[in-house]
Amino acid sequence: MKQTARDLRHRVARLFYLSALAAGVAASAGPALAQTPEKLELRYQGWASKVLYPELAEDLGYLAPIKLKWVGNTISGPQDIQAAVTGDVDFGGAFNGSIVKLVAAHAPVKAVISYVGTDKETNGGLFVLQGSPIHSARDLIGRKVGVNTPGAYEQYLVTAYLEKAGLSKEEIQKVVFVAAPPVNLAQLLRQKQLDAVFLEDIIKDKLLADGGATLLTTDYQLFGSFGYASYLFTDRFIAQNPNTVRKFVDGTARAIEWAKNTPRAEVVARLKKIVETRHRNEDTSIVNYWKSAGVGGKGGLIDANDFTTYIDWYVKNGVLKPEQVKPENIYSNQFNPFNQSVAAH
Repeated sequence: MKQTARDLRHRVARLFYLSALAAGVAASAGPALAQTPEKLELRYQGWASKVLYPELAEDLGYLAPIKLKWVGNTISGPQDIQAAVTGDVDFGGAFNGSIVKLVAAHAPVKAVISYVGTDKETNGGLFVLQGSPIHSARDLIGRKVGVNTPGAYEQYLVTAYLEKAGLSKEEIQKVVFVAAPPVNLAQLLRQKQLDAVFLEDIIKDKLLADGGATLLTTDYQLFGSFGYASYLFTDRFIAQNPNTVRKFVDGTARAIEWAKNTPRAEVVARLKKIVETRHRNEDTSIVNYWKSAGVGGKGGLIDANDFTTYIDWYVKNGVLKPEQVKPENIYSNQFNPFNQSVAAH
């Protein structure tokens, strides 16, 4: 019995020695080995006629060795992030207000990088046809307004426009929001099936260029420059694949900065090439209307206000209870390579 106990102690001591040796070898291998992505393929959903920043990052070589696997297109941010929760895709992106709702429903997710925003050059707008009797917010009472997803960003912006114009809650409830794919909204407006539509970034600019529409307001006019949509992963995915998430955020952040600092003509040419070579039967002309990166924080860094704005809105409208959701539980900049440089200032 004593012999067995002694042997056991020797085996345990040897295991500790081997573990320490292995740790030393791993440490001497440097950060490259420690940062090796655990998962080399990320499933995702695209958007028709748009190039997402992760797609641009892959084309620029910023994601290597990770590759993206397109599993189809989505027309809805809420659907996209729900697909991430259920595991149908590895990451999803949506309006920050939709992410707030998801976290409020106890979904174990974390937003890691902002990828859509508004600035002076790139913004979304509310349109009516030229000659329409709608000239102001009050004229929208009882009218049909087209948005891509009920209860998401576009409805939030239209509602904010109505509130700023002094409409009561009862009057705002008389505005009828109709959901349709973003690429179809302009057509439905021209066919007079909708009285007004909210269109984002390059789709908005294409409608303006085509003529026949009048712009009532833009999100930039209402709130200035800010980020309003983020990519997220589930907590479980992040725990199991931290290096993959870090590489994804790093590559996407670098792609955002590349778009900000590269001549517009070069960016448009690159985006057009990406759309043409992926063969998804898309309208390649839309990318010609790209103007700017349209992302608030450097490299997609998330600001707390990107979420508190919608938390406050939902609390005000009774969707959430006070303190039900806190921004620090929704997002993290820990994987963004630009985080430390910002913190150092």
